[in-house]
Amino acid sequence: MANPRRTSISLLSSSNPQSLETPFHIQSHGRTLSLSLRFLFSFLKNFLKKPHAFPFLLSVFLLLTWISLRIQHSSSQFSSPDSSRFEQNPDSWSKDGDLKANLVRFKSGFPSPISRDKRGWLLDPISLALDSGIPGGAVSCASVHIGEIQPGAMRGNHRHHTCNETFVLWGATTKFRLENSKVGDKGYAEVIISADEVAVAASPRGTAHALINMDPVRTTLFLGCQDGIINYNSSTSDFKVWKDL
Repeated sequence: MANPRRTSISLLSSSNPQSLETPFHIQSHGRTLSLSLRFLFSFLKNFLKKPHAFPFLLSVFLLLTWISLRIQHSSSQFSSPDSSRFEQNPDSWSKDGDLKANLVRFKSGFPSPISRDKRGWLLDPISLALDSGIPGGAVSCASVHIGEIQPGAMRGNHRHHTCNETFVLWGATTKFRLENSKVGDKGYAEVIISADEVAVAASPRGTAHALINMDPVRTTLFLGCQDGIINYNSSTSDFKVWKDL
């Protein structure tokens, strides 16, 4: 007479051969994993006691730091609101806007009309303004000044009645505003120059202008060329033309 218990075990084994072996396999695998981890920790512990472990750890640290900085740099290029005029607003630039602001812009990199070789750009502001069709600029440089505008700061917001002025702007995301009665209800044109551009603009006599650094980090650099000597203590200049700046 067949043993019912033996028969049930035999049937179970034949239907699922691994069912009776599974606990033993799990236990064996767990023991192997535990031994591997113990061996790894022991190896690392002994390795770290050796003199040549420090240069190795330093190299790993520098590699991880470099990877982290690269990731942060890549993220800032895509997320920074002021890194480029196209990232701020794809429609913020137009040729008509530059015409109203009496401005022309160039790429600062090579090749470019102002970068004839890989050493960088070089220009004559008066000649470039005339060649670019910008009217009302300085006809000579009787007075020249060069300076910087720190992030968030502004220069200008005034008008000169006795001279024309030509500007060169570069280095940071910069807003240039120029008085223009033909521009809607505002009475001025306004454009954004990105950090990788060089702009040449002209402000005819009697026309107000302002230069504002919109960049959170970089410094705006500028050159101003006037065809007359301005006495800032006289009444030939109007200051604080726009109250919103």
